Amino acid sequence: MHWPSATHALLRIMTGFLFVPHGYQKLFGLGGVGPRDGTLPLIAAVIEIVGGTLIVLGWQTRWVAFLCSGLMAAAYFIAHGFNAFLPLLNRGETAVLYCFVFLFFWANGPGPWSIDSLLAKRKGG
Repeated sequence: MHWPSATHALLRIMTGFLFVPHGYQKLFGLGGVGPRDGTLPLIAAVIEIVGGTLIVLGWQTRWVAFLCSGLMAAAYFIAHGFNAFLPLLNRGETAVLYCFVFLFFWANGPGPWSIDSLLAKRKGG
């Protein structure tokens, strides 16, 4: 295993692993933040929990990553973008970083150690 392949997979796994709790926080409240009411937080929570889990597993990675990237772009503008121009000032760094990391997985796929990679090997591709 080459280091670039291993770190690609580790980045995918850790990104998904860290993304999932954001959904649970919206649904159940975690870390002193209560659950959020409304349709948008519910949709975001489902995408974060299901999407983060699929990213960890590396299943349907490109499509899921594209959806998660779009969610994070929308989250940035809805929750942060109108407070100040720079992410440092509007506390939107996490949303921006997730957005671009998910774009990386959309463009580059899951890397090794993924269900997508395993299925591609079985198909001979």
